[in-house]
Amino acid sequence: MYEHPTVPNVKIWDLPGIGSPNFKADKYLKEVKLDTYDFFIILNSERFMQNDVMLAKEIKKKKKNFYFVRSKIDNDIRAEEKKKGFDEQIVLSIIREDCQKNLTELGDPKVFLMSSFDLDKYDFEILQNTLEEELPDHKKSALLQAWPVCSAASLEKKIKFFEGMIWAASLASAGIAVVPVPGLSVACDVGMVLLFLTRCYYAFGLDDGSLSRLSEKVNKPLLEHLAKSKFASAIREKTIARLQVSAILATLSAVEYAASLVPGVGSVAAAGISFGTTYYLLREGLNELANIAQEIRKEAELDTLCIN
Repeated sequence: MYEHPTVPNVKIWDLPGIGSPNFKADKYLKEVKLDTYDFFIILNSERFMQNDVMLAKEIKKKKKNFYFVRSKIDNDIRAEEKKKGFDEQIVLSIIREDCQKNLTELGDPKVFLMSSFDLDKYDFEILQNTLEEELPDHKKSALLQAWPVCSAASLEKKIKFFEGMIWAASLASAGIAVVPVPGLSVACDVGMVLLFLTRCYYAFGLDDGSLSRLSEKVNKPLLEHLAKSKFASAIREKTIARLQVSAILATLSAVEYAASLVPGVGSVAAAGISFGTTYYLLREGLNELANIAQEIRKEAELDTLCIN
């Protein structure tokens, strides 16, 4: 089991291949405990075999979703592109049809063609969209945060998701503000702002690991872009608590507390102040981090690479 490096409630299990020497088919189905998992991705770098079909049937009995992924497509393309009359779309179509030949008894399951080295190509984003459509609502948000940014559309979807979260966080801030306890609201708000912006930072692929891999792929230095964002720099250097964010919240904490003590309307006023302040800070931070992520994609010419 592997925990996602930035979204700890997302866990990925690497299960042994069915039919391997240590896991014969009958033993496999007993020991793997299919009920444990939300969905299954059945991977193969060649064609799918009868054991894969049998596994899919058992998963289906458990009313779980499964997806066939044909991996290492980049190897196939490299092997074919030197041949006369090479056409990438024809090669991909032949590979897809070959994979589906042994899956006919399952109906017409989709086969997603992918390369881990070229997430912006082939069917990676189609798989992401399919999973998002078919997962329960409460698990879509975890998937969306955990999934790599593989296109401009993928990044825009993440931005829209976090825009929606701003309202929920601001309302929570307003609810806490009505409690007349000195320092409670500002402590909660600082924690909320930190958690929210840190999630944005990782979801947009602004962490050192993601940017280093991207820099290596496009052969361009990209980490320097983070210095343009006070929020990205603060998260990276773990100094976000020292940002002017804290100063703003600390100042307004006293105002909220004083307002909350006014008979009749105090709680409403404190809630309004807290809502507005949190909303403003989250909106500012989200916009800044989103702009940096978009600027990095532009500098890396990623969307141009996707089109070509």
